[in-house]
Amino acid sequence: MENQQLKEAGLKVTLPRVKILQILESSEDHHMSAEDVYRALLESGEDVGLATVYRVLNQFESAGLVVRHNFEGGHSVYEIERSDHHDHMVCVKTGDVVEFVSEEIEALQKEIAEKHGFKLVDHSLVLYVEPKKE
Repeated sequence: MENQQLKEAGLKVTLPRVKILQILESSEDHHMSAEDVYRALLESGEDVGLATVYRVLNQFESAGLVVRHNFEGGHSVYEIERSDHHDHMVCVKTGDVVEFVSEEIEALQKEIAEKHGFKLVDHSLVLYVEPKKE
């Protein structure tokens, strides 16, 4: 499947691209930094440099295969483009990213845009959270 995705995106099928796409698709963590991808490659015995990982992730982003998020507090993370809308919560203590969907929030955002004379065409919502204190 990865080979077809790369071809459809107009990218040449290379071993580093295939391996990086496989890691992004199979990871339990849907949001991975370039360093996370690099570590996963090393753990699986692949000899791909960090510069190559960054280059491939940028190519994937340009081709629409991944989405890059620049959450506050540092580095970029990448997730496979799934074309289903969702928002994010980022834990300010751990950096963990949680995806969520709220129909109520979606409706309220459209309502607010319309109230101000606009039509909502896209948005990005990131909630910065921390664990509750017991």
